[in-house]
Amino acid sequence: MDALVKRAFKYRFYPTETQATELSRTFGCVRKVYNLALHARTEAWKQHKERVGYDTTSALLTAWKRTEELAFLCEVSSVPLQQALRHLQTAFSNFWARRARHPRFKSRKRSHDSAEYTRSAFRWRDGKLTLAKMSEPLDIRWSRPLPEGAAPSTVTVSRDAAGRWFVSMLCEDPLVRPLPAAHSNVGIDVGLDHLLVLSTGEKVSNPRHEHRDRLALAKAQRALCRKQKGSRNRTKARIKVARVHARIANRRSDHLHKITTRLVRENQTLVIEDLAVSNMVGNHRLARAISDAGWRQFRQMLEYKAAWYGRDVVVVDRWCPSSKLCSVCGALAAKMPLHVRTWTCACGATRDRDVNAARNILAAGLAATVCGADVRPQRSTPGGQSVTKQKAPQRELRESVSLEERDGSQAITYLFSLVSSRFCAADSATQITQ
Repeated sequence: MDALVKRAFKYRFYPTETQATELSRTFGCVRKVYNLALHARTEAWKQHKERVGYDTTSALLTAWKRTEELAFLCEVSSVPLQQALRHLQTAFSNFWARRARHPRFKSRKRSHDSAEYTRSAFRWRDGKLTLAKMSEPLDIRWSRPLPEGAAPSTVTVSRDAAGRWFVSMLCEDPLVRPLPAAHSNVGIDVGLDHLLVLSTGEKVSNPRHEHRDRLALAKAQRALCRKQKGSRNRTKARIKVARVHARIANRRSDHLHKITTRLVRENQTLVIEDLAVSNMVGNHRLARAISDAGWRQFRQMLEYKAAWYGRDVVVVDRWCPSSKLCSVCGALAAKMPLHVRTWTCACGATRDRDVNAARNILAAGLAATVCGADVRPQRSTPGGQSVTKQKAPQRELRESVSLEERDGSQAITYLFSLVSSRFCAADSATQITQ
């Protein structure tokens, strides 16, 4: 990793009344420009089957500013408006590449507002940040220092649903460097009884952050329902609900940051399972618990930290029978209901369901890595071409291979059993020592 990693440093700040008014006006203009550009691009495609790019929308922005009804766009800095058009271009690029859904219009009632400033729209001097159209620097609470000698390249100002103001500064961090190679690998199985179960046998407890504040959240939501729509008291009650949600999200994020950082530092290869979380929350009995666990957020943190520090993340196909497959003899059980937490295989080995699954996930990931194949799922485009859903960081593998149906499955199964036998030997040595 020759180039320095760019890292965002987020701080809370307290604007003056004038600054808050200016930023609120900027947020409204950013939303208006985004929606106008989205409407123009959508209509161009519907009527003429024409793809409108960033250059065209930028020219439209200049024309909009000259009209009488949109002259207020000239009152704010032009940089956040141009950045909104670039963000829309990125959203369409992801949509065309089938990485995201079609961009949606921004609502005035949206709980989160933001505006991005580039270097030409802010002044950074003596550790103080002054935005365009403002005479005073922002009153930032420096919870941690910026990297020594670092200057922000972009600044994003945001306001959340609880009314808190944040500024995020993108800087080059010289401290983010690849770590020395580790000699251990780990398979990770996520769950609800335990948040994580590792192939080493370690179980990370699930703190259930939302469950701890469920009574406070219910009380705040009941108070919100009793308030008249459009009244100031309803706005106050909505902010109270948002503060409870923010407290839950902050605790969850802090916990996941600590876990992912430790796992990345201690292991060279981390193998996880590709889970369709958006489909799993369709189960209304488990949706609340699954959302509270933050499985998707855990995967995102693990992947970008692994890319920072020179680690590998291997994603195993969700259809891999990790729970039903014995990690000792390789026998596949016919059924494995959720209430079965421990089971005895025909070979006589008694296995913990979650630990067994984590070891099978690790074996499948290592087998695919050695064979030069990827066991992540694929989907097909309308033209019939196969497209990988997501690439693991720092790993270019040849093709996706199913564990049971594709050529090379015998090699994967062999290595699968080979790695499993290593764990079996380790368990036997532990039992003899005890």
